[in-house]
Amino acid sequence: MSFLNLLPIFSRLSVHTVSGIRNISACTNPLYFKVSNALLGEPLKKKKKLDPAIIRAREERKKKKLEKQIRKLEKATKQLKPVSELEIPLKLIDEKKKRLRQLPKLSEEEVESRILLQKEWSRYKTQQHLNNVQIIDSIFYSQQKALDELRAESEQLYQEAIHRDFKLLPYTAKGPLKTPAIENYDSPDGNYINMTRKFDGEE
Repeated sequence: MSFLNLLPIFSRLSVHTVSGIRNISACTNPLYFKVSNALLGEPLKKKKKLDPAIIRAREERKKKKLEKQIRKLEKATKQLKPVSELEIPLKLIDEKKKRLRQLPKLSEEEVESRILLQKEWSRYKTQQHLNNVQIIDSIFYSQQKALDELRAESEQLYQEAIHRDFKLLPYTAKGPLKTPAIENYDSPDGNYINMTRKFDGEE
């Protein structure tokens, strides 16, 4: 049998491999053997059938685990983080009696004098407040009277007087400082130690 008679056979020839199927074809011109790309196909794995009771048990375990984590987080939210700067040292608590000052007992005359002084101060501040209110009322009354007189003279001038000046807002002002500023002064950062405490759930 000649090679030309074998061509139809070679054209339908296929090679089976573990990873896939390779087809060999000899129908091209010029005549030669050609190997196609490997398909690398695998049969689908059969899914294992599980007992519905086992599936339900797994879901219940996941649900209980999530509920436990939620309860733990809700319990932690009620606890405030302690501030170490606000805690009183135990040494000071032990020395409270030593550090407590015994103030001298005031006489009846001194107590009565302080009460009278406090009442007099209250009367003074009350009168000061009333005077301030009267001054403010008189200013508003004079302003309104002037606007009424201006409106009687000219409506246009009155509208200009009550018109809001938007150039005044926003208003910025720079006043004197407690300490004069030093030009071209580079403030040092200084050295410090980070004593911040870490709690659960913080990075």
